[in-house]
Amino acid sequence: MANLSTRFFGLELKSPVVAASCSMTGNLDQIRKIAQAGAGAVVLKSLFEEEIYVQLQEELNERKELAADPEYLDYFDYVIKEENLNKYISLIREAKSEVDIPVVASVSCISSSEWTLFARKLQDAGADAIELNLFIIPSNLDKNHEANEQFYFETVKKVLEVVTIPVTIKISPYFSNLGRVIKDMSATGIAGITLFNRFYSPDIDIEKGSLISADVFSSEKEYLQPLRWTGIMAPNADCPLAATTGIHNAETALKMLLAGASAVQVASVLYQEGISAISKINEGIARWMDTKKYGSITDFKGKLSIQADHAVAYERFQFMTYFGGKGF
Repeated sequence: MANLSTRFFGLELKSPVVAASCSMTGNLDQIRKIAQAGAGAVVLKSLFEEEIYVQLQEELNERKELAADPEYLDYFDYVIKEENLNKYISLIREAKSEVDIPVVASVSCISSSEWTLFARKLQDAGADAIELNLFIIPSNLDKNHEANEQFYFETVKKVLEVVTIPVTIKISPYFSNLGRVIKDMSATGIAGITLFNRFYSPDIDIEKGSLISADVFSSEKEYLQPLRWTGIMAPNADCPLAATTGIHNAETALKMLLAGASAVQVASVLYQEGISAISKINEGIARWMDTKKYGSITDFKGKLSIQADHAVAYERFQFMTYFGGKGF
């Protein structure tokens, strides 16, 4: 009988399949169903700093007379933050009372200054771990790569100083030296790194001549980038790695585990196929393990990472190198 237990978020999980932060994990009824489907953990919908400031701006737009008064600005800033935080704290407490899997709080930061307070309160509410959903699109030409990277390290350092529960991070691939950043981040004392964030992406409608949103959900082929970097970094990181984006079935989940991931986070497939997709992925992993005579995930995790004599396959970059001599 295959044992699907693994370790991520600094916690023992009964399954490597984790429900990623999304609108579905902000709903208590859906969280119950996610646990019943066999998820190893649930990452609650992120507490977004951006949403708080959008709400504040909307409030000020309705009360324009307050915009020029610094005292009222501070007051509404405080009130709106407290309202959002209290709702989130309630969600953590309710989820903890309803499910028997780890409940991970998620904070999405665009600044590193105020989130220590939030992190402490999320811990006090009973969260089993905290995921820092960190991202900067490096489009500000006035900032160099060092300034962008400093934001990540400062945020992690500040949060680790005020909480005792495990802290993990979810990052994007937008770094000039991605491997070095992952390696250095893994040595900060965090309990894990998830590769990679999937952002809103703009598209262009050529008929209307306007910007539109690209596909909200990931496709099955989007797993290739996190697969490559999981395979490269899993043997070299000082903390466990999880993979996310494009994981829609057991086959892809197994690929990530073989590359060295300790867990996979899924979201799009839960909307496209329903929460039962978690059960299907677990069942598929277990069947494959039984067929291959693997008793536990540790028996095969990382078997096809870069360390296992597969450096050329992971690091080959030139398309023409691979297809040379085939008429291209």
